[in-house]
Amino acid sequence: MIPNTDVNEPVLQNGTSRLNGTHEPVDIDRRPRLLIIGAGARGNAYARAVTDSTLGVISAVAEPVAYKRESLGRKYIWGATAKVAGQEFVDWKQFVQHERIRRERESAGEMVPPGVDGVFVCTLDEMHAEAIAGLVPLGLHIMCEKPLATTLHDCLQIYRTIPSEAIFLIGHVLRYSPHNMLLRKLLLEEDVIGDVVSIEHTEPVGWWHFSHSYVRGNWRKESTTAPSLLTKSCHDIDLILWLLCSPPHGKYKEHLPSHISSSGALSYFKRSRKPPLAGEATNCLKCPAERECIYSAKKIYNERHLAEGNAGWPIHIVDPEIEDCFLTQGYDAAEEKLMSKLAEDYSKNTPQSIIDGRPWFGRCVYESNNDVCDDQTVTITWGDDPLSPDEELDPSKRLKGRGSKTASFHMVAFTEKQCERRGRIYGTRGEIEYDSKTIRVYDFASGQSEVYKPHQPGGGHGGGDDALARQYINAIDAVKTQRLSVKEAQTKHVGCSLEEIIRSHAVVFAAEESRKERKVVAWSDWWKMKVEG
Repeated sequence: MIPNTDVNEPVLQNGTSRLNGTHEPVDIDRRPRLLIIGAGARGNAYARAVTDSTLGVISAVAEPVAYKRESLGRKYIWGATAKVAGQEFVDWKQFVQHERIRRERESAGEMVPPGVDGVFVCTLDEMHAEAIAGLVPLGLHIMCEKPLATTLHDCLQIYRTIPSEAIFLIGHVLRYSPHNMLLRKLLLEEDVIGDVVSIEHTEPVGWWHFSHSYVRGNWRKESTTAPSLLTKSCHDIDLILWLLCSPPHGKYKEHLPSHISSSGALSYFKRSRKPPLAGEATNCLKCPAERECIYSAKKIYNERHLAEGNAGWPIHIVDPEIEDCFLTQGYDAAEEKLMSKLAEDYSKNTPQSIIDGRPWFGRCVYESNNDVCDDQTVTITWGDDPLSPDEELDPSKRLKGRGSKTASFHMVAFTEKQCERRGRIYGTRGEIEYDSKTIRVYDFASGQSEVYKPHQPGGGHGGGDDALARQYINAIDAVKTQRLSVKEAQTKHVGCSLEEIIRSHAVVFAAEESRKERKVVAWSDWWKMKVEG
């Protein structure tokens, strides 16, 4: 499925192409009201997207860290005015309790403030399943940041408990960027390179970004979060399946993979790679090798970012208060606060549970007790799967888009580019080369190339954050005003079913099984045993 958006004809080489969702004028009193659960980077990203690009309004925030809660609320909810009851909560549990009481009072005929229509679940990944389970009885519409959950078991629990009476979507924002929507349109609707034979897709994480998030940061250990293929790249796998499994406009059944395999490892960020000069140092600020090390926390956070005037990401991940300190007191005060945070260290006497229980952003990247892959490939193969005569009368069309093909995905830490996806798609009549800004189509017959430059609207993920938020709010509004049923709104505006969400996550778990057990997974058998069984 693809969300229903306005798609103007692409403009070649010297122009731009806009692929944006649209919304209808709305009475300010009935605007969809949203709750943000988790006021970290992604919670703030969606709050901004809703505020800037949709007809919705952020009306409440649930966040245990008072500073983060206050910061998001001040930016997007209460501003300079006094807070009122129902605008902030310490966590989703407090919100659920509040909402139940509000509904009881409303049922008793009391005049109460309106509740929220939907939520954005932006807690840590390992907290998603519990939060969703707690929210489901309220019947609210839910958008969960990717990944859905950190285990297949939890994903399937969510799959089986989500009611059909509410909109549900996942933060697979790559589906919604103008670039990728145009790519799919060219590939599947305009058939510019014929049938797809193979695709090569790369996610270049970025050398220092990986060290920040997946070596020092929250996503460094599979045992406490999940594999990096899930936490970082599940929406890349979803993008590949969206391009190669799902027919345009849902005309036919999906073309599902036949086999999945994967290989990868933690190749570099480990003790065996530690420079001898570093000795026993566990913190960059105490390390004799700091001046020569490109992964020095001082270099990455201070010299590369704060000293250059950037107190946002990744600095606010190290300490969310540094940004305000920088804005109100200047660089020197912010630097002092940053260096104090980076200096935090542990000793041989520190309990392992304390060491593992938090990120240490001044930590040596070779002593970080991380175990997620920094380099991994996934290969997905499809066999011929023609439609039956009952499904398609024309024999020449039965194998259209359903022939044998292969997808190769590469997630790699050691890159100059940071999350700027790139790839090639090889077809029977041509070839597509793409990055995050342009799409080049080469036609075999004419020998000519056309270059498309999709609109770059700003915001995260090439405009995908804003577009996803817009489609989510449009779906909520359509249901709220009874213009569409939930099923119709899910199809028209969200463009992704719950089964598609589960399938893309399941492919990741199957790939991890392949990597760890060094085997090729037969998809149909695996799905029947692990999902349907």
